[in-house]
Amino acid sequence: MRSLTSKASSRIRPLRLAVTMTAAAALSLTAAACSSGASSAGGGATTPASTGSATASTGSGASASSGTGSGAGSASGKNPWCGPQKASIALADGFGDNTWRELTRYSAVTVAAQCPSITGYTYTNGEGNTQKAISDINSLVAQGTTAVVEFPDAGEAMLPALTKAYQAGTIVVPYRVFPGGTAGQNYSAYISTDFTSAGVLWGNDVAQALNGKGNVVFLGGPPANSQSLAEYQGLQSVFKKYPGIHLLGQQPYNVTNWDPATTQQVVSSLLSKYPTIDAVVSDFGTALAASFPEFQKASRKIPVIATEDGNSLGCDYAQMSASDPGFKLFTVSSQTWMVEYAMRYAIALATKGTVPSSTVVPQQNFENSVTGNPSKPVCDSTLPPTAIMSSGLTAAQQQAALKGVIPSLESLR
Repeated sequence: MRSLTSKASSRIRPLRLAVTMTAAAALSLTAAACSSGASSAGGGATTPASTGSATASTGSGASASSGTGSGAGSASGKNPWCGPQKASIALADGFGDNTWRELTRYSAVTVAAQCPSITGYTYTNGEGNTQKAISDINSLVAQGTTAVVEFPDAGEAMLPALTKAYQAGTIVVPYRVFPGGTAGQNYSAYISTDFTSAGVLWGNDVAQALNGKGNVVFLGGPPANSQSLAEYQGLQSVFKKYPGIHLLGQQPYNVTNWDPATTQQVVSSLLSKYPTIDAVVSDFGTALAASFPEFQKASRKIPVIATEDGNSLGCDYAQMSASDPGFKLFTVSSQTWMVEYAMRYAIALATKGTVPSSTVVPQQNFENSVTGNPSKPVCDSTLPPTAIMSSGLTAAQQQAALKGVIPSLESLR
């Protein structure tokens, strides 16, 4: 879980899956989750994450015209998850003051706008304060919000508030960070992803790039967080097959708190301690990219990098790889679009639409500088370094999102 002190300190995450699914279901879910589902960045109110909350409503008689992405629809149209029953929905972040959250909250409202039955949308930001996050949930229930999608940054500390909301009749869908408890008893559904599989993907890429031999450091988030621990397990499941690969530094991972400044300090310390580092694995790519100057200060080349995608990484690769052939880049999607799946699931429950068949969002490879499969590293110099190229948002939408814009439902319909 992740409570950061800097907006540049990007996103947040943890835990994992509870349900398995068929390959066909995974493909269907992925296709749905990767569409941005938005029509434009114009017309929205600029609401800094630190303000705490923002609300948009349309009135009960609003209708929607289709935009980009999957467009507006109903249970009988393009969006079967959008049913006929009127409802309101909220996205509640435990911590919203970073770029990953700016992109997710923009994506969330675009999904809400695709369903004409959604008459109101509210966003709340717990600002890294567990008590405020709990108060936000209680307030949303008191306001009569039909459904709440929650990023429970405080983990199990949020479970009593989520359970109380669920027992009061609110549809509650936590995602990405496991809050404890059980779906159907403490909340409506938990939308998860398997971080262990991300570690496996990274481990395979690194092992192949190093030909099975080399020194590797793994940079994780806060101490004992479930995401980094699961990724470590995935890495180890691969590296145990390669006795020539050695994990250096703090075990199970070098703690960075998912903060760019801390990441720079950790990387600097590792470079001072270990004369040979052949690969770096990190579960926060934008923070890792911020540490690249530390390699230059130490007169070291950028080694093999395996992480989550970010525009800064792709652009750094474009600038450095020609003079640094050892710089190989492998990324998985940062999954900012995961919120879209959680929103669809909650909207389906709230509006009596067709509920998606799975609660698990699969991990995906995004960039591979060696094979180009599924993509070579991506750089868009017109976007900020903090943009995330796997987000599914258009360039204009990312620009707006990273300026703190939360578009209104009306502006998207």
